[in-house]
Amino acid sequence: MAMGSFDSKRHQGPMAEINVVPLVDVMLVLLVVFIITAPLLTNAVKIDLPKASSNANITKAEHIEFAIREDGSFFWNGEQIAVTSLPERFAVEAKKQPQPELHIHADKLAHYELIAQVMSGAAKAGVTRIGFVTDPTQVP
Repeated sequence: MAMGSFDSKRHQGPMAEINVVPLVDVMLVLLVVFIITAPLLTNAVKIDLPKASSNANITKAEHIEFAIREDGSFFWNGEQIAVTSLPERFAVEAKKQPQPELHIHADKLAHYELIAQVMSGAAKAGVTRIGFVTDPTQVP
């Protein structure tokens, strides 16, 4: 350990060593704390749970394939329909249990106004399960 003195001839530069003893002391204390507390965290309550087995009941929900072309024509499951018949069809489908999903296929250049009208009409009739179908292979 360097001791300072008032003699200017024996003047040394600043000490460039790092004292690691306090660091080692702190690390050893932390190590002891973790060694003591780690076994306390692994205790678990052992209980005898009942065993059960079941098969998943997979039910495919009915869905409606609704297509909108660029020219404004509508198709219900591949059949061309008029705009005026949409509210009646949506009302019939909304009353079914389980309610079918409405899958909307829209052309890339179809007007958004038509899509919004279809979605609004379906929502007003009570159809709650509406989704869009896209083609991931047609990336711009």
